[in-house]
Amino acid sequence: MGEITSVHFFVLVLSGILLLVVVLIIGVLLYGFFQYRKSVRLSGWLENINQRISEAIVYDEQEQPDHHAFEQLTGNSSFRNLFLQKLVDSEKKFSGMAKDKIRDLFNRYGLRHEAEQKLDRKKAFLIAAGIQELTVMDSRDALPGISGFLLHPSPQVYQEAQYAMVSLKGFEGLNFLNTAKEKISEWQQLRLLFSVATIPENSLPAVRSWLMSSNDSVVVFTLKLIRKFQLLSFYPEVTGLLVHPSSEVRIRAVQTLVSLENPSTMTDFTEVYPHQPSEVQSEIIRAMKVSKDKNTTELLKKELSENPASGLKVHAAEALFSLGHHEYLVQLMRNEATSDELVQIVKYALQEKI
Repeated sequence: MGEITSVHFFVLVLSGILLLVVVLIIGVLLYGFFQYRKSVRLSGWLENINQRISEAIVYDEQEQPDHHAFEQLTGNSSFRNLFLQKLVDSEKKFSGMAKDKIRDLFNRYGLRHEAEQKLDRKKAFLIAAGIQELTVMDSRDALPGISGFLLHPSPQVYQEAQYAMVSLKGFEGLNFLNTAKEKISEWQQLRLLFSVATIPENSLPAVRSWLMSSNDSVVVFTLKLIRKFQLLSFYPEVTGLLVHPSSEVRIRAVQTLVSLENPSTMTDFTEVYPHQPSEVQSEIIRAMKVSKDKNTTELLKKELSENPASGLKVHAAEALFSLGHHEYLVQLMRNEATSDELVQIVKYALQEKI
């Protein structure tokens, strides 16, 4: 009796396992089938969308073929979101009239609604995508809603909001710098800088206030702005940043002063040089190398001979070579009292093989 019960239990377990395997196989097959159907559908949608975009760019309105089948597809929300995504991708690849026609499609099919819907979502990547779509499609009417995301906790969101403000409003869109607390990344600074085409005449007070920001990245960005637009009147303010607590700000200030090409720049550098950290001193010496100002010679010779930092010695030797002091470097290299390290540095500056 016990053996019969055991066999019966074994048969039940085996049947259960086989049934589970069959269910799993059917599940996998069904999943694969539905994924295949989805893939085929998406492929067809993409073909229709690409054709519609191509026709809009190539043909005039009256020359375009009938779009009845395409119009029917635009009632599907998934299709509309895919259409919006392709329009955004295409807009980035074109310019001029083609770009305008792509934006016409965006407006004609009311796709702004899809983009704005994403602003109400909770996931950061969806909100950022919505902001980007509205920005690319030049939806200036959406700016009031986008501005509310400048203080969003997600960097992905507030960075897109920052870019949208500047891309759609130009210099005026930089007003968020007045209250910006988070660090503005190098990549974000480049995006913003590229989006500012002009600086209004009445904007100088705003630029001046950003130079005094407690956010170092705001100061750095403002220095880049001064360099790009050659705001020569800011030379005194930029010189004042050579005593800024941040070494990065000081380095950027040195770079900005060089670009402003003031006759007193090298003299100013010589005066502040002894009070700078090594990384700022290196930047100043590099600036002296580029300037080829003979008045920097004595400082460079002193740094080459006395500074304990090898890196600074290398920069000083290269600067002296750039200034035409080839004979001085050769004599220094041949002097028996010159240390082996200094000889190697001078040889490097003279571009000789060691």
